[in-house]
Amino acid sequence: MVVTESDVMKNIEMIAVDHGIGMDSLMENAGTKVADLAAKLIAEKKLRNVCILCGSGNNGGDGFVIARLLSLVCSVKVIITGSEPKTELARMNMELLPDTVDILYYSAHYYECIGIVRDADMIIDAVYGIGFRGALSAEIADLFGFCNDNKRAVRIAVDLPSGIECDTGRIGGLCFAAHYTVTFTALKPLHVLYPSADKCGIIKVESVGIPESIVKNSPYIMLSTDEFVANRPFPQKKASAHKGDNGTLLSVCGSYGMAGAAMMSAEAALRMGVGMLKMAVPESIYPIMAARLPEPVYKPLAQSKDGMIHIDEYGKLIDLMTKGCSAALIGCGLGQSTSISSLVALLVDGAVKPLVIDADGINALCKNINVLKRSAAPIVLTPHPGEMARLLGTDVGKVQSDRYHIARRFALDHGVTLVLKGANTLVATPNGRVYVNLTGNNGMGKGGSGDVLAGMIASLLAQGMDTESAAVSAVYYHGLAGDRCAEKFSARAMLPTDMISELKTLF
Repeated sequence: MVVTESDVMKNIEMIAVDHGIGMDSLMENAGTKVADLAAKLIAEKKLRNVCILCGSGNNGGDGFVIARLLSLVCSVKVIITGSEPKTELARMNMELLPDTVDILYYSAHYYECIGIVRDADMIIDAVYGIGFRGALSAEIADLFGFCNDNKRAVRIAVDLPSGIECDTGRIGGLCFAAHYTVTFTALKPLHVLYPSADKCGIIKVESVGIPESIVKNSPYIMLSTDEFVANRPFPQKKASAHKGDNGTLLSVCGSYGMAGAAMMSAEAALRMGVGMLKMAVPESIYPIMAARLPEPVYKPLAQSKDGMIHIDEYGKLIDLMTKGCSAALIGCGLGQSTSISSLVALLVDGAVKPLVIDADGINALCKNINVLKRSAAPIVLTPHPGEMARLLGTDVGKVQSDRYHIARRFALDHGVTLVLKGANTLVATPNGRVYVNLTGNNGMGKGGSGDVLAGMIASLLAQGMDTESAAVSAVYYHGLAGDRCAEKFSARAMLPTDMISELKTLF
């Protein structure tokens, strides 16, 4: 599924009109799709009173279509939040409303409108569309405050919750908080970026009759990972394949007290099908890991007093990275110290095989970030928002407020594939492409989930995938495994190790 910006979406509609699809037809279809969802919820929940908030533009016109259709099944009241409809289509659909639909102007009937909102069983927001910029007026914000305070009502947004900027997801104060958002033709940035996505509730993308070919031939800023995976299936392995054909992964992970991170990434890598896994770990955790996980070949290394890999082991590691593997993973549970920072910088600088850098590997690069540009290796970096903030010398709030641009800019500037983790994980590539992941759930927000993902990406790299394909595919299947675990155990009770087990049946 593509994610398009507002100007592109408007152009798509104009192209559709040039192909003979009338704007009146698009509006009727949009209103019908929202009315279908609303009618279903009305029947299921036995709702009676529906309030539809209509703006003065074409979004308000959608609202009038919805009001007309829903008046056949329940009591409908329309609140016009501004002046008379400004577009011909909106005026036409307002005139088509039956006498059974009450129409009130918010500016003239303030107290009556507030009473209607408070008593409604369903509130539908058709005030602002994808052209909205800035912040709501104090009057409209006041109205939406009463809408959001009605905890009994089902709240539906048409295209987007009013008060959110389409292309940035920016919320300039208060916005309509929807339980459902019905958008048309394609996702928009606000639907996949946070915190705006939190205000959308369940998002449904509906066709309004625009041919798919028009959408796919138009520029878009993001593609969903499921769309990528559907068109890029894993290559079939030949019947005679042996472990050498399936790649060798070197894992430079773990420290005293952090064996679990190394182990989870290793198990995930094995489940993703790598032929051989070599584990370069501090000697103190080797017995723990070997007792639990017999499949890898272990390379116990000398360690410092604090239980981390000693920097003097650099020679062995760089030799393994250049001659003994097809890809490497650095960072899961590696620990943090000055010598680890130096060791990671040296390894990245000397790497030539594909490389995944995660967790403490990322933290180690914060003061040596230019080594990413010097390295000859194709690199995948997998920061969570806190690690991303440390890489940039900023704070988490700034990262989260502009995830798309931050991820894309970093990938372009440093020549890496960046996996910015979190709800709707983003994958940004060195050539400017960005993918958004729509699988996964909040049950994955637990220590260890990132280690699992790092192992999955590294495994696919070792098996010969390019960095873009490995990162996008692993992120998608990681989220899918999380969704299946949530179904089985609940989001609250599921564990990262459950996701590894789910990989057994996922493929």
